[in-house]
Amino acid sequence: MQIKESAENYLETILILTRKKGNVRGIDIANELSFTKPSVSVAMKGFREEGYITVDDNGFISLTEKGLKIAERVYERHQIIAKALMALGVDEETALEDSCKVEHDISNQTFEKLKDYLIKKDIL
Repeated sequence: MQIKESAENYLETILILTRKKGNVRGIDIANELSFTKPSVSVAMKGFREEGYITVDDNGFISLTEKGLKIAERVYERHQIIAKALMALGVDEETALEDSCKVEHDISNQTFEKLKDYLIKKDIL
């Protein structure tokens, strides 16, 4: 399943906001990502057409099973890579910023090995 980094960031943001707020609208995503509302609207239209999200009559955005799968994968990578960096002594803010960059490019094999290592070391 290949999806662009920007799309992964949108889907991950929807997941995080849903967990925080319960209901998510386009303006919430725009504010969180510092994007314009029109840019978010265009992206949401594309995600709806691709089957990653649904939008109800009140404008609330929900991830479909397909979108949730991607969002959860990206979010897990973000969290685990950040924990690994913090375990190495990187401060939390930097670790979170760097993990956001790495989460999109790291191979599945490398990520799984990193995750296994952190579990063995009782870091996770």
